[in-house]
Amino acid sequence: MTGARTLLISAFLGLALWQAVVMITGLPRFILPGPALVAETMWKSRALLAENALVTMTEVLIGLVLGTLLGAVSAIALAGSRTVRHLVRPLLVFSQAIPVFALAPILTLWFGYGLGSKIVMALIIIYFPVTSSFLDALLLPHHDWVGLARVMGASRARVMWHIRIPAALPGLASGLRLAAVYAPIGAIIGEWVGSSKGLGYLMLLANGRAKTDLMFAALVVLAVLTVLLHAAVGWGARTLLERR
Repeated sequence: MTGARTLLISAFLGLALWQAVVMITGLPRFILPGPALVAETMWKSRALLAENALVTMTEVLIGLVLGTLLGAVSAIALAGSRTVRHLVRPLLVFSQAIPVFALAPILTLWFGYGLGSKIVMALIIIYFPVTSSFLDALLLPHHDWVGLARVMGASRARVMWHIRIPAALPGLASGLRLAAVYAPIGAIIGEWVGSSKGLGYLMLLANGRAKTDLMFAALVVLAVLTVLLHAAVGWGARTLLERR
């Protein structure tokens, strides 16, 4: 309840600051629309916003699930083999040196203008934080537990499954919280490069037609959905950790 109250207060302060900037600067509404105008546009265009938001969230959720699975499996594989870790880890770091904007046109060329390229874009942008956070947690020393397990004759696979993975779940949870914030970025970038649906496409369409209020409305919807996704992932991670 306290978290919800804090979120509402923060949202109110943000809206008040937004309105204050509009009033102080006196900018025309086609440059910076006020919160009231954006809210009115959101209500009038609710069907259009909902349709495109559904497309974007579908891309985000599928990319989040696939990226999490791939990242978790990769982290376990890297943690299980020192040789593989030394060979592959530099490649993971190098992959983050490539700007995601540079990958978007290539992915659109390979996977088309549909959901595929946006899902892959979201997957790529969240893969590294999930893999890195989970891998760092898997590599933490647990000398007492591991030593006891080996004395009892446990194999490396059993040590990994029964000791290292459960102990590393907080690291995976941290990676998932980051992924929940980053995943929409990948989907929106993919929609900017080439798409016919989605909130990113709607922003470009509104910008081209000088409908700044609609562009801000799409941006607000995206921000709200991202906050809700982050909260849902955080709740799921806390529930998992409490049960473990």
